[in-house]
Amino acid sequence: MGQIFAIYAKDLRGIFRNGAAAVIIIGLAFLPSLYAWFNIKASWDPYGQTSSLAIAVVNNDEGAVLRDIPIHAGNQIIASLKENKKIGWVFVEEKKAMEGVKHGDYYASITIPADFSADLATVLTDNPQQAELDYAVNEKINAVSPKIAQKGASGIIEEVRASFVKTANETIFRIFNQIGVEIEENKPAIEQVRNTVFKLESLIPKINEAVSLAAVDIEKSKKIVSAVQTELTKAAQLAKDGEAFTKQLGLFFRKSTTALDTVGPLIKQDLQLLLETAHAMEELAAVLQDSSVDPAFVQTTLELAEKRLTSAAAVTGGMISLLERLNDLTSHKPLASAIERLQQVNSQFQQQLTVVQQIRSAMRNGEKPAQTLIDRLSALSKEAAVILTEVLSRYDSEILPGIMQAADKAKQAASKAESVMAEANKAIPSVVKIVNDAAKGLELGGQELAKMQARLPAAEQKIKDFAMQIRELEKEGHLDELIDLLKNDAEREGAFFAEPVVLKENRLFPIPNYGSAMSPFFTTLSLWVGALLLVSLLTVDVHPAGHAYRSYHIYLGRYLTFLTIAIVQSLLVTLGDIWLLKAYVADPLWFVLFGVILSAVFMLIVYTLVSIFGNVGKAMAIVLLVLQLAGSGGTFPIQVTPPFFQAIHPFLPFTYAISMMREAVGGILWDIVARDLIALAVFAGAALLLGLALKKWINRYSAKILEKAKQSGIIH
Repeated sequence: MGQIFAIYAKDLRGIFRNGAAAVIIIGLAFLPSLYAWFNIKASWDPYGQTSSLAIAVVNNDEGAVLRDIPIHAGNQIIASLKENKKIGWVFVEEKKAMEGVKHGDYYASITIPADFSADLATVLTDNPQQAELDYAVNEKINAVSPKIAQKGASGIIEEVRASFVKTANETIFRIFNQIGVEIEENKPAIEQVRNTVFKLESLIPKINEAVSLAAVDIEKSKKIVSAVQTELTKAAQLAKDGEAFTKQLGLFFRKSTTALDTVGPLIKQDLQLLLETAHAMEELAAVLQDSSVDPAFVQTTLELAEKRLTSAAAVTGGMISLLERLNDLTSHKPLASAIERLQQVNSQFQQQLTVVQQIRSAMRNGEKPAQTLIDRLSALSKEAAVILTEVLSRYDSEILPGIMQAADKAKQAASKAESVMAEANKAIPSVVKIVNDAAKGLELGGQELAKMQARLPAAEQKIKDFAMQIRELEKEGHLDELIDLLKNDAEREGAFFAEPVVLKENRLFPIPNYGSAMSPFFTTLSLWVGALLLVSLLTVDVHPAGHAYRSYHIYLGRYLTFLTIAIVQSLLVTLGDIWLLKAYVADPLWFVLFGVILSAVFMLIVYTLVSIFGNVGKAMAIVLLVLQLAGSGGTFPIQVTPPFFQAIHPFLPFTYAISMMREAVGGILWDIVARDLIALAVFAGAALLLGLALKKWINRYSAKILEKAKQSGIIH
């Protein structure tokens, strides 16, 4: 040990006594700091500066009309973008936009075509057309900007879709609401007509008895007939009111049928959108399988997929609820099969949403999502696509007829009620005439009694028929249930279907800016670069003056010198990150201590390679650096890199070094730190073992090769 520390002490004296050497050492100590600081500062908040990315927007939309409501979707998009400061939107004409994209003045352009609103308005027709936005991008300007521009375009489409769904649903529910209010206002008249008819029916036996006794007791019969005349006057008025009501009832069901006619295409369009979501999830599974895809694009795609799945699950649930209500209007339940299939799709969308959230969570933690998750996402999306394809193939032949059958059932009931009331209104004058004739007959005496008795059976039969028809109509459903169904708040229902679920974000380890999040990578990288600089400018050999040092004396003694400088490098880098750059670090003390540990390990690895292999060792350290840049997962998740880098990932020092520094920055989980420290200890132990075991043997043979190489005149 004495010889080792003698070499270390001699090195320190040489540095302090030689001014030129001291200046070089100080420079070597500072250089890694500059490397880390400049890179961290340059990447401090790139996604917070996207407002400087110029994207041209062209509005050629001519507007349209949806059920007497003007629609100007293009103007709405422009107004929304003017409030959106996340991207530098520039509103220009189409020709200028295209020229600007070609020449790099704009990173991309989004054109709203003339028929954009018109295509949206076709949702309530038999042939709905999907609206399109024309998106052009110049990908040669920059590798990242197209992804940011594409995310902006996707955001516009999502916003337009939610807004339009809300407007269309509000229109449909507003029609239902208006009809429900009209029925509720006439409910007392409806019930009064019903009660009067039943009362007349119950009086028929008394009328017959009165007529039979008329011959015996004319005066008693007159009183009874007088009572009947009083009731018939009320009945005549109620019949008129009932006829007016049944006309309104018929109008209500005709409006309901019209509304349901508009719901049919809307349901089919939603099914097509759900099928597109299922196919999108299949494509997402394929993207996750492809390791060459840009991880930023994968993150963006996963975020969009989570939104689409959330919206798809909500739309499916609303569609199921609507179909169940319509299905209850019919006796043989024609929509039961479709409802069951949609419930399966809803369950699969919920499961896909859970899988996507698990994949996003894994990627945010720098982990590779399990293959089982990707396979499950693919399987669920395929199953959902198969079911939705089957439902769509049967929609026009089975589902839509079932919807219309429910509407026709209600319409037939209304038509029957209208016919009954019309017949009753026609019959009432006859009944009145018969009773009046009976009264006259009582006045004239027994001569007219026979005529009245002949007419009473006809009046009796008509009243009974009318009462029977009312009872049959009541079997079709309860009036209060129908009113409650139609009186739902149109605005709230429309808003719910437009955005039924809101995402609540929970950031477990929040880091305020991108630069702080990248500081573990650049700090780790700078410490390795610092070690390379030291072995490039300082010699690892000791030339004794009268001392006979063994190989391990030289190896350990000179390493202490390199270690001292490396620790100074680490302190300058980590303390500068915290105090000079103001980078966010959850545990500053551990950040500094972890940096010292990394410097010691990196210096030992690089020093050992150069000490054993000389200049070849420097080349090996550089090759190892290059491999670690791509294979450590410092910038992109390792799961999106090629298979070669995924294979070497667990065997690279950077993998555990960056992980340990991230713990200090975001918040320490000690089981992860323990794993990283053990791995780094293994690397350090391996380097130390190689240095002590191989240095003497390899140096003996490499000296001859090096001496011969120097004779070429180009190798030192």
